[in-house]
Amino acid sequence: MRGTDAVRFDPSAALQIRAASAAPEILSEMAERNVLGGPLESCSAEPLTGFYRDGCCRTGPEDIGRHTVCAVVSAEFLEHQRSIGNDLVTPIPQFGFPGLEPGDRWCVCAANWLRAHQDGAAAFVVLAATHERTLEIVPLELLERYAVDVPADASGLE
Repeated sequence: MRGTDAVRFDPSAALQIRAASAAPEILSEMAERNVLGGPLESCSAEPLTGFYRDGCCRTGPEDIGRHTVCAVVSAEFLEHQRSIGNDLVTPIPQFGFPGLEPGDRWCVCAANWLRAHQDGAAAFVVLAATHERTLEIVPLELLERYAVDVPADASGLE
């Protein structure tokens, strides 16, 4: 190899290339924020929720319904959702949907949550796991009225 053709290894350039080629979902998870401005926390792994079925209420261009509200569903909320054509109770195994029970945490569509509120059937909300894009549809003050701090595994609560 001639001296003018030699390529020097630059470790910082290698790191930049590695970061630029990282999976987009990893990079976007790092940037996802909740309605309080902090890092977006997981909503539920059991049942596994989220538009991307990764446990988080992340959203993207494919998520037309904006599944961004981490709700702790109640029987009243589930019945309301069924009444507006959003059956969250009936399992759909082919889509990996187990069907929800009262007490489950689930990423629900912001507009559907708002409609439930307007109809007097809103579910509690886990703010740290509710995506900031929810604020384009639902004001923070309203979400705060339904805020609840529920551990990811609520089975120990009686």
